[in-house]
Amino acid sequence: MKFSIRKISMLVAIATLPVSLRAQEIPIYRDTSKPIEERIDDALSRMTLEEKVGLLHADRSYGSAGVPRLGIPENNLSDGPSGLRPEMVWQTWIHAGMSSDSCTAFPALVCLAATWNPEMGHLFGKSLGEEALYRDKNMLLGPAVNIFRTPMNGRNFEYMGEDPYLTSKMAVSYIKGVQENHVSACVKHFAVNNQETKRTTINTIVDERTLHEIYFPAFKAAVQEAGVWAVMGAYNKFNGQYCCHNSYLLNDVLRGEWGFDGVVVSDFGGTHDTQEAIDNGLDMEFGTDLGSLEAFQNYRLGKPYLKLLKQNETSEKVLNEKVRRVLRMMYRTNMSEGRPWGTLASEEHAMAARKIAEEGIVLLKNNNKILPVNIGSLNRILVVGENAVKMMSRDGGSSEAKSKYEVVPLEGIRKYVAGRIEVDYQPGYSSTASKSVNDSLHTEAVKAAKGADIVLYIGGMNKNLHMDCEGVDRESYNLPYEQDALIADLSVVNPSLVTVMVCGNAYAMPWHKKVPAIVQAWYGGTEAGNAIADVLFGEVNPSGKLPFSFPVKIEDNAAHAFNAYPGDGETVEYKEGIFVGYRWFEKEKIKPLFAFGHGLSYTSFDYGKITLDKKTIKSTDNITVTIPITNSGNREGAEVVQLYIMDMESSLPRPLKELKGFKKVNLAPGETVKVNFTIGKEALSFYTPERHEWVVEPGKFQILVGTASDDIRSSATFRVER
Repeated sequence: MKFSIRKISMLVAIATLPVSLRAQEIPIYRDTSKPIEERIDDALSRMTLEEKVGLLHADRSYGSAGVPRLGIPENNLSDGPSGLRPEMVWQTWIHAGMSSDSCTAFPALVCLAATWNPEMGHLFGKSLGEEALYRDKNMLLGPAVNIFRTPMNGRNFEYMGEDPYLTSKMAVSYIKGVQENHVSACVKHFAVNNQETKRTTINTIVDERTLHEIYFPAFKAAVQEAGVWAVMGAYNKFNGQYCCHNSYLLNDVLRGEWGFDGVVVSDFGGTHDTQEAIDNGLDMEFGTDLGSLEAFQNYRLGKPYLKLLKQNETSEKVLNEKVRRVLRMMYRTNMSEGRPWGTLASEEHAMAARKIAEEGIVLLKNNNKILPVNIGSLNRILVVGENAVKMMSRDGGSSEAKSKYEVVPLEGIRKYVAGRIEVDYQPGYSSTASKSVNDSLHTEAVKAAKGADIVLYIGGMNKNLHMDCEGVDRESYNLPYEQDALIADLSVVNPSLVTVMVCGNAYAMPWHKKVPAIVQAWYGGTEAGNAIADVLFGEVNPSGKLPFSFPVKIEDNAAHAFNAYPGDGETVEYKEGIFVGYRWFEKEKIKPLFAFGHGLSYTSFDYGKITLDKKTIKSTDNITVTIPITNSGNREGAEVVQLYIMDMESSLPRPLKELKGFKKVNLAPGETVKVNFTIGKEALSFYTPERHEWVVEPGKFQILVGTASDDIRSSATFRVER
């Protein structure tokens, strides 16, 4: 008979109950008919001081102890906001080498954001939650919602772009999908963790308005809209105090203003002071000091905390509140009634990953409609680039996933055209070879390109250090491994060149005018190669939109324009304030290479005229916006209709426009649909630090609707009265 990890742990928990308890009436803390808070009270009354403290710190790499005496199970966590990490050897960071922990690798979260489709967010979270269930995980350390402040951040691929509204909506749908499975999402990293350089020590200085308008909204939405059950603190300091036990962030904002009732989890090794952790809202400490049970017991919320309690130097009332929050999370997850079993690496999950990858792929450029590739007119395709054959899901730091399989782009392309067209391959470059070897690979690829009907270049970055990788930032805004020169040379010998870029960040494109087609494919997970092939050959009409702006050069980015990245080694100040991403480009009239929200299709869409149900409203009213969208092309396709708001009479400086609504609609050729938006106080307000609150001022506002931040198709104005 086979038992899953979860079933075995449940049997152990039951077996550890005292015989007297099993024989008697069910105690309140185990009675599923009782309210959760009543059950928590009963559990607390039965626990020793040592058992309470034991719930608050790790006892292995990805978990913490339960209370075996009472049948309270362990907490089992998993990294991997895009797929479950491999199981580790107990109390180490060494992969256990199991044969039963392979999973589905889902696309990177930046690809999810590029779908601009909350339905994909829910599908992502639901599928990932089901995989976590099967492996007996009750907390997933994700999603990550830190804002793109600079393209140099090595961890941007794990995040959802530069805009707080888009990030919020995608994160909420993801969290709801995960938690429907009785698995806690853990939104991270709270807060202002926007670079990897000096991430564990840097002191981040951000003004109050910028916090609330740019860096807080996704976390606030996770708490108040999605009801997230866990929040992870960030490594860095904020205004001089570490984020994992920062009084302002955790006590004042998270619990005070937003009413968060879940657990605050430290980033691994992000706890630095026992007393601050006690006083400032940290509930569960995880770390990087492993190797023995004693090492875990010496965590700051371990023996040092227990010592203070026994010496009456700190209040047991505060301890009880921490334990209460941990138990509340557990009653919602691994101690919940009716918790499903889940599935792992199923065909259904692979198809979900493929669908998300396909919807996230962005067609940046398509001159002369070279795409989709017409295979009926070709004899030979040449694929160039190391990323055509490189698996991407199993690296990158905490986002690694032990994928059951991964279809690489060359495999997907060959599978699609099998038996119809010859597909040759040249690496063109190597991420591990010497300069002389790369020179040879470059020469051979250019030579082979001369005789091909079309060249599909699959390049970009990877998850090596100083690329898209946790722990370090990028060293150059240009592509690595001399790819710029290779792409330029390929374009000279073969004008039918399509560049497919596999990465999670913006990069320079000195060759963009020489290349007729550019596809941004991201890290697509288990079915990446099939998703890319489907888009290239027209099986899928691309509908992704950029969740961040592409600067022409790094100096065009706001943080770099102010020389405010990466700081002086001790402090980094966000001098650009609220003007992040497209807000900065529009303020300074800087033309980006590709704008926020940009993405082409194999069909075309016409936008009609905006109509409003009111021309004048009070600040507490809503206004309904309607705009007709028509598929004016000859094939079915999906369009992301984007709504921006301009405050034309603000007393404080505001961006020229801000995203406040979007909807993805699928249309047949010739079909028209009326897209509706409801705009209210939240979309019109800004944060005033003088009053420490959001306000809507009377005055004139403009609604702008378009297909990208730089491509507005219709506008209308209205007034807000006192």
